[in-house]
Amino acid sequence: MHDPSPLDAIAAFADDIVTLRHRIHQHPELGFEEYQTSDLVAERLLSWGYELTRDIGGTGLVATLRVGDGRRRLGLRADMDALPIQEQTGLPYASVHAGKMHACGHDGHTAMLLGAARYLAATRRFSGTLNLIFQPAEEGLAGAKRMLDDGLFERFPCDAIFAMHNMPGFAERKLVFHAGAFMASSDRASITLHGKGGHGAEPHKAIDPVVAAASIVLGLQTIVARNVDAQHPAVITVGSIKSGEVANVVPQSAQMELSIRALDAGVRDLLEARIRALVEAQAQSFGLRAEIDYWRGYPVLVNDAGQTEFARRVGEELVGSENVIADTRPLMGSEDFAYLLQHCPGSYLLIGNGAGEQVCTVHNPGYDFNDRCIVTGAAYWALLTERFLAA
Repeated sequence: MHDPSPLDAIAAFADDIVTLRHRIHQHPELGFEEYQTSDLVAERLLSWGYELTRDIGGTGLVATLRVGDGRRRLGLRADMDALPIQEQTGLPYASVHAGKMHACGHDGHTAMLLGAARYLAATRRFSGTLNLIFQPAEEGLAGAKRMLDDGLFERFPCDAIFAMHNMPGFAERKLVFHAGAFMASSDRASITLHGKGGHGAEPHKAIDPVVAAASIVLGLQTIVARNVDAQHPAVITVGSIKSGEVANVVPQSAQMELSIRALDAGVRDLLEARIRALVEAQAQSFGLRAEIDYWRGYPVLVNDAGQTEFARRVGEELVGSENVIADTRPLMGSEDFAYLLQHCPGSYLLIGNGAGEQVCTVHNPGYDFNDRCIVTGAAYWALLTERFLAA
């Protein structure tokens, strides 16, 4: 008699994991505030026999399960934090906390990894060390880096590490892969143009920062169009311009907020250099002074080719090649799992949350993780563990 597949075995207790997901969804917590979520995760993992280490990088935790005498070590990561968004789904398990909701599916990511954890603790069909990493603060606060700074890989060495994110726009339960640069770096710049205020009827007696800002916005677009190799994606978005209060006054200053993204580290450096040079030169040409604050955010997420190939083969074994996209296009969004991949080879994959016109995107007040993905995602982590830590 054959042992049941991870899909069949996890389907048998899927309702429990879905209920757990709804509980997490109903009580969302923002980055580095995931106290109740961390407590709930810890409670379940301890009941299944995992060795638990808490307070890594703040509210993060690692659950370890050692089986047999295998020497390989595997890391699987799920993020736990919510977003500062007012939920508008009307679901019976909608957020009970005003201004907070799981609008990116991290509740589902946590539930899928817990589903795999329960299965693996019961079956133990592997030999080696499994480290389940439950990470805080992915949404812009670099929780992965905080865990690294707290000695994540020194305390829990891994030979490879993997993570999964749900993705609306792909058919539900479809597994999606890409080797190499998969998600963009994410940097931010704040520009203040210091001019000279005056009467709107006498602009020649003022130095107008609004006109300079308008020129700079147009000039910034030439960086991607004329300085970056056309085969290397890059984005410079001016998301905010603020200046002045009334029509007949030339304001004293103007502020601009930029989002800068690239899929190549060299292009990332080029963008910063060209933004600084263009803004300063344009400002000088208008006779005013530019103040530039530039913040480097998440780096480019680069999937290891060998580990991505392995991850894809596991996906095909689990759901068949017809339900796998072997090489999708890179995304211009960013992910702090990139920090972990800088220190350990691995791969970041997607699971489809549903396609079609009615599908709601992430970071939207109407979004909800698709519960029909939970068994597939949990079974994927289970099978990947059994194959990577083959007995």
